[in-house]
Amino acid sequence: MRNLRRLTAVMLALAIVLAFSATAFAAVEDTGYSDVDANSPYAEAILYCREHHLMGGVGGGRFDPDGPLTRAALATVLYRMEGEPTVTGDDGFTDTDEGMWYSDAVLWASQRKLMGGYGGGIFGTEDPVTRQDMTTTLWRYAGSHSAESTNVFEDEDAISTYAVTAVDWASANDIVAPASEGRFAPRENASRAQIAAALMNFCLNVQTGQEPSGEAKVLVVYFSATNTTKPLAEYIADGLGADIYEIVPATPYTSADLNYGNSSSRTSIEMNDPNARPAISGSVNNIEQYDVIFLGYPIWWGQAPRIISTFLESYDFSGKTIVPFCTSGSSGIGSSATNLHSLTSGANWLDGRRFGGGTSRGTMIEWVNSLELGVTAE
Repeated sequence: MRNLRRLTAVMLALAIVLAFSATAFAAVEDTGYSDVDANSPYAEAILYCREHHLMGGVGGGRFDPDGPLTRAALATVLYRMEGEPTVTGDDGFTDTDEGMWYSDAVLWASQRKLMGGYGGGIFGTEDPVTRQDMTTTLWRYAGSHSAESTNVFEDEDAISTYAVTAVDWASANDIVAPASEGRFAPRENASRAQIAAALMNFCLNVQTGQEPSGEAKVLVVYFSATNTTKPLAEYIADGLGADIYEIVPATPYTSADLNYGNSSSRTSIEMNDPNARPAISGSVNNIEQYDVIFLGYPIWWGQAPRIISTFLESYDFSGKTIVPFCTSGSSGIGSSATNLHSLTSGANWLDGRRFGGGTSRGTMIEWVNSLELGVTAE
């Protein structure tokens, strides 16, 4: 991935696992997920986590409320909540690899003694998180406070010794409710719906007493065959401190390819074929981490180049906000953006804007800040 830079101090929408707590909030009209009914008992928590960029869906417009979460994913969520601090060293586990999406998170979680391994050098990256392990991890993250709970679970004998105080703390602070009447079910896998509720309760009741900032994580994507769109994309990324990704064609466009006056040129053939999908060199790593995607491109024949269609059909944009912008000497953005909507499922498209070549950085920053995305460009 080219020119990828980190956006700091963000909250990411990934999943973690804990138990549901019945906290009352306003009624939900639409959760945004096809498998989460607005009347379900965990709808408020899932909506809260989505709006505050704490948890996202699993793709295809689904949240998978009954699904599990891996230990690596749990470590990653907490690590990003912490602001992704710099880490150095070796985690000492034989089943973790360097350079993976979870690598820094697992190292940080182990160094902070939030999560340990099973023994024998095994972390269990792909193992589901149990209710007692997730409760214990969140308790450690909160500071390992002592607590007494008046709740007496009929399966208390099944709670491991290391998790007893954590379960008491979670119960006393209304973080985790019983799995069912009188049962904590410590060794059962926690569901994504349960963790959504626990994370919401943790943020509101324990962590700081304040709601999370909800600052979105941004990626700026652009295609620029003649380097006209490139500087505008760089202005946005620089102003936001966002990551940036250039769509690079597997076969670069030559001057002859860009000859619009030649009906036999490459661009003429592609733009006359709605099904043309020019190949892309490289890909975006871990695109699920981003909440907002700025998408920049030049106008070709009044439309977005077909390589933009290739990009949009290569990823799942469910729950993400896409902000299109284009460059052109005279043509407006027109239908170039709306014609792309059908290529994504579950994405929230904002109205785009056309800019001329040589548009100033100040103009781009002013436009970004007018969108009220919850992030500020400087």
